[in-house]
Amino acid sequence: MSPKKFSNPFHGVVDMITEMNRVSDAMSSIETGQAGHRERGYSDAWSPPTDILARGEDLIVRCEVAGVYEEDVSVNLVHGVLTISGERRRDEEGSVVYYSSERFMGTFRREIALPEGVNERDIEASYGEGLLEVVVRGAATAAAPKAISVRRRKRGS
Repeated sequence: MSPKKFSNPFHGVVDMITEMNRVSDAMSSIETGQAGHRERGYSDAWSPPTDILARGEDLIVRCEVAGVYEEDVSVNLVHGVLTISGERRRDEEGSVVYYSSERFMGTFRREIALPEGVNERDIEASYGEGLLEVVVRGAATAAAPKAISVRRRKRGS
């Protein structure tokens, strides 16, 4: 009996182009002396570091959002997509001069496609010490890829 192969259904969650753009933006802001001054909007929101794991039958999503107030975090489910969004704000006001700014500020957004059949009653979210944890009950076992058979197409169809 051969061992069962494990396929990660969330492979590719990190969008490489977005990450490359983020690094490029960070480098340009340092070169122009604008580090920490650029506000991010919906179209260029940053993505918090995220772990997706299975604990038994549950799918666990953990997002690192240190420095974000609980009331500034939102978790939504629309058409099978879990969206974690919010905003990290700067506390300082007035004439603050940043010599280095490596933390992302402004809006953030993370979207994760969930297995079919998940609804809002299956989801719980908790937040503490800069870590948002979303538990999707029963989704880990449903997340396995389903094989689709391919049949030969008839000529002329």
